[in-house]
Amino acid sequence: MDTAFTEEQDGIRRTVRDVLARRCTPEDVRAAVLAPQGYDTALWHTLAHELGLPGLALPEAYGGAGCGTLELALAAEEAGRALLPSPLLPTAVLAAPLLHALGTRRQRDRLLPALARGELTATLAVPAGTLTSALGLSGTGDGDGDVTGNGTCPAPWMGISGGRHGRGTYEGGFGATGLAATGFGAGGRGADGSGGSWAGGGRAGGIQARPADGGWRLYGEVGQVLCGHTAGLLLVAAHTGGFARSRTVLFLVTADAPGLTRIRQTALDETRPVARLELRDVPAEPLGPPEDDAGPALAAVGPGVAAVLAAEAVGAADGALRRTVAYVGVRHQFGRPIGSFQAVRHRLADVYVWVEAARSAAYYAAWAAGTEAAARAKTAAPLSSTLPASPGDGPAVPEGRVNGVDRANPAEGRANGAGPGRPGPAGDGPGEARVDGPLALAQALEALRSAAAETVQLHGGVGFTWEHPAHLAFKRAAGDTLLFGPAHLLRARAAARAGLFAPRTRRASERRDGEAVAV
Repeated sequence: MDTAFTEEQDGIRRTVRDVLARRCTPEDVRAAVLAPQGYDTALWHTLAHELGLPGLALPEAYGGAGCGTLELALAAEEAGRALLPSPLLPTAVLAAPLLHALGTRRQRDRLLPALARGELTATLAVPAGTLTSALGLSGTGDGDGDVTGNGTCPAPWMGISGGRHGRGTYEGGFGATGLAATGFGAGGRGADGSGGSWAGGGRAGGIQARPADGGWRLYGEVGQVLCGHTAGLLLVAAHTGGFARSRTVLFLVTADAPGLTRIRQTALDETRPVARLELRDVPAEPLGPPEDDAGPALAAVGPGVAAVLAAEAVGAADGALRRTVAYVGVRHQFGRPIGSFQAVRHRLADVYVWVEAARSAAYYAAWAAGTEAAARAKTAAPLSSTLPASPGDGPAVPEGRVNGVDRANPAEGRANGAGPGRPGPAGDGPGEARVDGPLALAQALEALRSAAAETVQLHGGVGFTWEHPAHLAFKRAAGDTLLFGPAHLLRARAAARAGLFAPRTRRASERRDGEAVAV
């Protein structure tokens, strides 16, 4: 890894910072969040049409800049520094990679250029509180079949409950003592074949999809959808297939679809507008082939999403720290600046260490995600290029195979370097990015929380007022933890991927009847 940024990367960072310094001051932010859209549409037009931020990481063939995850992370860091309210995150970070990975050739040609130009905004709609699980950053959203816990009995969505939606057993502890889980089949399903439980799993709390009149219809409700009330295109995760072929599929829903109701919700962090979507028999178009689960594709983009989110949190933390350092240099008490007191200096030094460590982790995670994505692009075509959703979109693959892997024999895929969350050949092991992304996001969330708390504390009474921007950083820290955390679950997921708590085999003297026992 070359730790020096290129001239182009420095230019991206500098340009975005200059624009936001002029047009996204704390006063501008407070005014923008009160708008019906929840952001400044004129500023978004500048960022999209003049700077090309939505298409920064999209291929040039679709009107993008052809850059990678690292460049997008640098832009997101500056957006976080200004606490920018905009559809950049849901459009460029969540929706665009999924459209490129799963969409058919016709879908990509129709939608990606509009996204790159900023003429169309999009977002990903999954049940509230399950975004990181869906992206494989926590829980069991990517279907790896491994389980993480926090010292308590695993939740039902993990497929280890005794209920009818997931049977399994566990023995051993959750934490440093290790974890062993059984009862999981291919694709992270429980012993009874249920899967995609973060998307509803056939139960209340998600979106259900059913074929009707030669198309698909969606029914259900989801909340906390980022920019869901303004997005022109919705990527809705819906459960389908019933009990026998339970799976989660992404569907495209337009903003004017009949039966769709969108309601902006009150959010703790107003700079991240969210909405509740109500779908009543809404017509929808599958994103790519509807026969296969979207979990692997979601997990494949998860590390990049985590890296960009981490960079954004680092920018917000750095902005809060810089404002606090400036304030303690001019605020006088007992005839001297309060920044000269050792206790204040030590607290700010601790925050500085947190922020710089999180920045290094975010940059590395973005580099790793970009490198892994580039390697995957060279060795494997997009998912939809081998699995057509409609006649004429390309050659079909043999029945029962996904990305050249027999669904009935997942060991074949693992032997060839593929597996859940890796839609195509990958390097040895689970891939650095799949571990680095969650770790970087966890560290960045904690750095932002510490920086925001010290900002409020060291500003004294003025830090608690509505007129001061300190509360904006504090609410961003709390809101991001609710949306993308908590940090300990992100770390637990990364630890499980790295095999830190993998089942061990008893010594020969501990074996029963000569068999190995996992503990």
